[in-house]
Amino acid sequence: MSSVGGAITKTPCSSCLSFTRPRSLPTPSLFNLKLWPPVRTLCAAAVSLSTTDSHPNSQPLPSLGYATRPDFPILHQEINGSKLVYLDNAATSQKPTAVLNALHNYYEAYNSNVHRGVHFLSAKATDAYELARKKVATFINASDSREIVFTRNATEAINLVAYSWGLTNLKSGDEVVLTIAEHHSNVVPWQIMAQKTGAVLKFVSLTDDEVPDVEALKELLSRKTKLVVLHHVSNMLASVLPIEEIVVWAHDVGSKVLVDACQSVPHMVVDVQNLDADFLVASSHKMCGPTGIGFLYGKSELLAAMPPFLGGGEMIADVFLDHSTYAEPPSRFEAGTPAIGEAVGLGAAIDYLSGIGMQKIHEYEVELANYLYGSLREVPNVRIYGPAPSETVTRAALCCFNVEDIHPTDIATFLDQQHGVAIRSGHHCAQPLHRYLGINASARASLYFYNTKQDVDEFINALKDTISFFSSFK
Repeated sequence: MSSVGGAITKTPCSSCLSFTRPRSLPTPSLFNLKLWPPVRTLCAAAVSLSTTDSHPNSQPLPSLGYATRPDFPILHQEINGSKLVYLDNAATSQKPTAVLNALHNYYEAYNSNVHRGVHFLSAKATDAYELARKKVATFINASDSREIVFTRNATEAINLVAYSWGLTNLKSGDEVVLTIAEHHSNVVPWQIMAQKTGAVLKFVSLTDDEVPDVEALKELLSRKTKLVVLHHVSNMLASVLPIEEIVVWAHDVGSKVLVDACQSVPHMVVDVQNLDADFLVASSHKMCGPTGIGFLYGKSELLAAMPPFLGGGEMIADVFLDHSTYAEPPSRFEAGTPAIGEAVGLGAAIDYLSGIGMQKIHEYEVELANYLYGSLREVPNVRIYGPAPSETVTRAALCCFNVEDIHPTDIATFLDQQHGVAIRSGHHCAQPLHRYLGINASARASLYFYNTKQDVDEFINALKDTISFFSSFK
């Protein structure tokens, strides 16, 4: 395979392996999948590709995508006869070898329950678990690791705030301000709280540029506002909200702020002290870590005043027959045996990301984001959602789109089965936003730092083939 004038051809270069694409639509199964050779085997020249991803005889420095791809074994495989092009990173990221090794080493060498034993394995597991907490705190610049609560995922972290802080602090007539672009996990818990407490949910719409209207949000704020709940980066619009400004406005009226940072923490520098948000949540699995663990950041004074979310072991100070007293945060909110191996894996993921540098990742992804948007915009009959990139507007490295008269699930299925390109289709846990835009579903291509411009080129060529296929039936 080679790149000629920005287009991907099926003619292999002397260093690469050729492949063919099946023209039928086989049912996906494990029997269709086999390992693709590692990048260094696939193309020895790949590691010396330039930041423009031209192939292979241009400038000597590799792009971040080509430099890091060897660290991700899953990317080097064939899907239905085609090289895998993984563009579903907003749903979950892939895991580098360093994370896989950390998980393997934990279970092989020092698997034990934490905080409860004096023997060597328990002490080592406890040290590793608490070290992971410190790594998270450092990664987002929390002032103290005790401000980090491990949860099952970001959804549980939001529910923790809703049930612990929300039930304690919200009352009838209080207002919670959200945007219509929130993930379901940042809407449904507050609907439940509103039903339980009588609080009122106020939603902010979009501007003509299809970004949440922050000026309208500012106008909604009043002394009735007790909480502002919003995303940092939209998982559909690719827009980035000015969290620092919004936090200042909210605090001016006495409101707290909860930030869903699932689409920002993996992709850019996030400093909770600079943001000054009261709560912030993120998930491990979107930042090269394992599934099954996320975290809540909360300001110390807020966590200290919040009652437990779940009851059981670990979260107690003393238990009597008629009452119990509770541990200090974060233990107060971590009932039962935690996800120890997953925490160790998250710590390894943070080490890996920090080794690259989050600013470097962000700068590279901005370049990829602009390339993806510009390439997709040139495809006829494609509608991209969210703002256009410009000198003043930075998009995240994802595009939600629709193609006229073709269902997004048909697009995603054909891309996968005919071209090995993995994207997502559906409502992306953002049904209110889809309804506002007048659609039921959309397709989404989302990138991470291990993606390359060649991945984008292959996606665009595959999309054109997909459109041609379905258009032939009209």
